[in-house]
Amino acid sequence: MRKALTRDRVLQAAVTIADRDGIAALTMRRLGAELGVEAMSLYHHLRGKDALLDGVAETLVGEILEAVEQVVADGDWRALLRARFLAAREIMLRHRWGPGVLNSRADVPFGVLRYYDSIIGVMIGAGFSYRIAHRAVHAFGSMPLGFVQEAFSPSADDTGGDDLAAVADLLPNLVAMVASEAHEAELGWCDSQVEFEFTLDLLLDGLDRAR
Repeated sequence: MRKALTRDRVLQAAVTIADRDGIAALTMRRLGAELGVEAMSLYHHLRGKDALLDGVAETLVGEILEAVEQVVADGDWRALLRARFLAAREIMLRHRWGPGVLNSRADVPFGVLRYYDSIIGVMIGAGFSYRIAHRAVHAFGSMPLGFVQEAFSPSADDTGGDDLAAVADLLPNLVAMVASEAHEAELGWCDSQVEFEFTLDLLLDGLDRAR
């Protein structure tokens, strides 16, 4: 007997495809083949590619929420937030297509708002004002979700690196930094674990002083 097709089952299959073959490989036809059904039957659960990617983003955020809610950190607000952000990063490293999908969606999954609400709650409970908590949310950016957003991606694998080299005389410091710092990274062109934790600790230390 064929297992019933549900929205959750469809989205889990979509995540499997993205993990295995990359997010570009995720199409309604490919997803139908993965599930052993005609692509048209998927439209009962997802209206098209945009709805599919919205659902994949929701599924990813759900994994992050589950991970951070399980975090138990001894110590103060700083230790708790640090542990939560690093737990979210483990999810992102498992789904390396995640930052691109989240950045591409027009609507923010409600789970993201829930998560940031809890971060603000931790800070208010630790004695921060709403003013500083607001500034903290801006400073954290996407770090609570386990990655940092790059202003640009100068990679030797795409035209970004070539474009920078072509204008090295106009951007000497930027080109020199890229040449010096470009390395194997987990997410993005320079988002390594060391740099993620360095930035996170810098922000948390600064917020502690601001309090």
